[in-house]
Amino acid sequence: MNTIKKNTKPTLLSGIQPSGNLALGNYIGAMRNWVSLQKDYNGIFIVVDMHAITVKQEPAQLRKRCLSFAAQYLAAGIDPQENIIFMQSHVPQHAELAWVLNCYTYLGELNRMTQFKDKSKRHNDNINAGLYTYPALMAADILLYQTDLVPVGADQKQHLELTRDLAMRFNNAFSPTFKVPEPFIPKEGARIMSLQEPEKKMSKSDSNENNYIALLDPPDVLVRKIKRAVTDSGREITPDSMKNPGTGNLLTLFAVLSELTPKQTIQRFEGKQYSELKDELADALIAFLEPFQKRYDKILSEKDYLTNILEEGAEKAQYIARKTLSKVYRKIGFVAPGRS
Repeated sequence: MNTIKKNTKPTLLSGIQPSGNLALGNYIGAMRNWVSLQKDYNGIFIVVDMHAITVKQEPAQLRKRCLSFAAQYLAAGIDPQENIIFMQSHVPQHAELAWVLNCYTYLGELNRMTQFKDKSKRHNDNINAGLYTYPALMAADILLYQTDLVPVGADQKQHLELTRDLAMRFNNAFSPTFKVPEPFIPKEGARIMSLQEPEKKMSKSDSNENNYIALLDPPDVLVRKIKRAVTDSGREITPDSMKNPGTGNLLTLFAVLSELTPKQTIQRFEGKQYSELKDELADALIAFLEPFQKRYDKILSEKDYLTNILEEGAEKAQYIARKTLSKVYRKIGFVAPGRS
């Protein structure tokens, strides 16, 4: 068995559901932060495949995406020697703790979850119990590892609030068992919007592939998507272009990729045609994603490399999770195996 490193660094936990295609918005909003934080935190990064089946999935495609997402975590720069990376379904304690937490979650709390309402509208042919109790599983994901910090976006704030409530409810009912996790709010970063509907956030699960930049898009696809991206009614860049949804989104993308400020980006393009911005942005995207894609291809070409990392990650995760679950089972009155 691999030894578990003992350290005093706070634990930071995050994960992405393996649906759709990992997009540039995921990298800029989450994965880039994971990489920059990994030296200061004990990082636990999960491919949350159990959450994915709340929506109908094609099994072969789900398996492929799960492995692809894990490889992209690594390609982004997550160090498997310093962090724990694993598939949620490889650690059965997630499902076990989720059941216990379901029994401490009130119906009214679940009824208030806006994400359930949103997903029910989008998948009204499959409004299932798992979709409804999703927040209890997310709470289990977090509480199993005595997590200190959880990066959260606007769409997950409710779930983290419920996780905190459940931790405090259980601790008060029995005795201190779970750390009460805090939200980790990264420094204000660029908000990447849809290429075709720039009033909406870029989403990896968007049904229209022209709305997002996938991290694995080949150069010809990147060029096509940028050329088709929505701009605004004008024809050239002005000092106010950053305020316009479509053109502002493209300028923001260029600023992020080129590590420029919004002001510097406007100065670079002021007076130029939108077509020039799109050409330069496409070139910047290709240059930015090429090394990422090469690392990804290398990871997948080494047959056992990814499998071994996921196995070791699951082993380390189970070591931590078993300790937490054993404590929970003892406190709620379950009989320990082999004892009467």
